[in-house]
Amino acid sequence: LLKNPKKKMSRRSSHLQAKQKETGAKRQQYEIGNCWPPVLSGGITPCIIIETPHKETVTSDFSRFINYRFKNLFINPSPLPDLSWGCSKDVWFNMLKKETKYVHDKHFEVLHSDLEPQMRSILLDWLLEEIYAPKLQEFAYVTDGACSEDDILGMELIILKALKWELCPVTVIAWLNVFLQVDALKDVPKVLLPQYSQEKLVQIDQLLDLCILSIDSLEFQYRILAVAALCHFTSIEVVKKESGLDWDNILECVEWMVPFARVVKGGPPVKLKIFKKISVDDRHNIQTHTNYLAMLEEVNYVSAFTKVGQLSPVCNGGIMTPPKSTEKSPGKH
Repeated sequence: LLKNPKKKMSRRSSHLQAKQKETGAKRQQYEIGNCWPPVLSGGITPCIIIETPHKETVTSDFSRFINYRFKNLFINPSPLPDLSWGCSKDVWFNMLKKETKYVHDKHFEVLHSDLEPQMRSILLDWLLEEIYAPKLQEFAYVTDGACSEDDILGMELIILKALKWELCPVTVIAWLNVFLQVDALKDVPKVLLPQYSQEKLVQIDQLLDLCILSIDSLEFQYRILAVAALCHFTSIEVVKKESGLDWDNILECVEWMVPFARVVKGGPPVKLKIFKKISVDDRHNIQTHTNYLAMLEEVNYVSAFTKVGQLSPVCNGGIMTPPKSTEKSPGKH
């Protein structure tokens, strides 16, 4: 284009002419017509402006238009109380903003055909059982020469750049802590100190840990997962107060979580342990150890033989749960 400026100018002028023609075609045209026939020749007669018929231009090519997409972050009002260290509305807005930034999709395996849902479950179960993060030298050693320390560091940098260093999402456990804290606050709120029951938290944590192992959990946002888990241990009224969400917003997730809740409630309750170096007020943050893979197999078994139409209500907030085996009719076994 630099070698032929005339060609460049001709293209620009033709583009401007086409644009002017298009603009001119859109302008409305009028003509002046007499209301009455003239009485005297050369005299002044009343007139009216008459709109002339014209053909509207229909746009068929929208490629030259710019499309904008906006995300509504103001659907739910902030359930947070007034904070002494910041604006509760800003805190709630930032949490919702992070929820839309860190998206997840259950169909990620389409891009990785070699990965199976069971592989993901095993990997997450390993991470839950991990006591401390292994050192780089130990990682390289267990690969038996397949990867050196430099190889691991190089791949780590590639992954971090692909993630754009976005490493701080609001986790499902973080959402659960917020909702339980909102429900437990009294007249003089102390948001920075846990006010909720530690036993209640670890019970719901166990349900969420089990749900996360399933690849279908990626269909829901972490906030929805946390609220749905609360529904199975509290009531819908409490959930509305804590999260600001309506029943229609969480119904699908609550129904999906039914077999998980049955398996968790059917087993022994999680017990808090006491550690010498851990404060009593902080013991609920210690990861509990459960055979989650065995529980996940039981969930898959319950889901395979239970249909949505066979669900029966329970006392907690009208949540639907599968009937017991002793309550089923003989013809449905």
